Amino acid sequence: MTAEIIDGKAIALSLRENIANDVKALKEKGINVGLAVILVGDDPASQVYVGSKIKACKAAGITSFEHKINDNGTEEEIRNVIQTLNQDSDVHGILLQLPLPDHLSDVQESLVQEILPEKDVDGLTTLNAGKLFLGHDDGLVPCTPQGSLKLIKSVEENLSGKHAVVIGRSNLFGKPMAQLLLQENCTVTIAHSRTQNIKDICKQADILVAAVGRAEMVKADWVKPGAIVIDVGINRQPPAQEGGKSKLVGDVDFDGVKDIARAITPVPGGVGPMTIACLLANTVRTVK
Repeated sequence: MTAEIIDGKAIALSLRENIANDVKALKEKGINVGLAVILVGDDPASQVYVGSKIKACKAAGITSFEHKINDNGTEEEIRNVIQTLNQDSDVHGILLQLPLPDHLSDVQESLVQEILPEKDVDGLTTLNAGKLFLGHDDGLVPCTPQGSLKLIKSVEENLSGKHAVVIGRSNLFGKPMAQLLLQENCTVTIAHSRTQNIKDICKQADILVAAVGRAEMVKADWVKPGAIVIDVGINRQPPAQEGGKSKLVGDVDFDGVKDIARAITPVPGGVGPMTIACLLANTVRTVK
């Protein structure tokens, strides 16, 4: 058996076309959808992400407002920007690009909580996280778990009774992913760095979602034959030889697992495009 390669680019493109139509319809009613992105410091990965988000906004007809704060920006400086954007009626969504520089790591959580929940396109404020936990459908859901669920459901619509294993327990991904799968009536196990017999637990999964940040950690013998495998990891491997190119790989050993799984997401081209598409969808949702 060779797995179906889940084409995140194609599914995201379809979603983005629908979003562009929604944005156009809102524009005809006199509403210009606006997303503000706050970038602190000069982390190269964050700069690439923000650049992709701004480009995607433009393609969908969403106005983007970029606020750059230098590497030694203060907590007060960021707080003031967030409070100004909270009051700005042209801004419907606010995104604070994470992670913040090291000197702000202790206040990262409190700065996220400064964002008005109705403008919180990352779905990380206490109110939005609580709505997801309680199963309310009127909150904003974090983009990457939301996109991952759409990819799973592109393979199988009815997930009721399936055993889903999520590797990773972060607030940004692991916990909200588990909640979304619970809402689909899956039996959900969250595995993490302290989990014993992690390989055996993963092998029981009908749906396996890996988000640990360890290159190719999930091997073929971790995967149940016929499982749906979603790889959320993005790890840059150094070149195999001097002068060669570095390579992006996920948390799953793609070459080994693709002969075992029913369906698998590639890296790149799987979850990544869906994250940006769902960010645009959340931004439109803030208006609605």
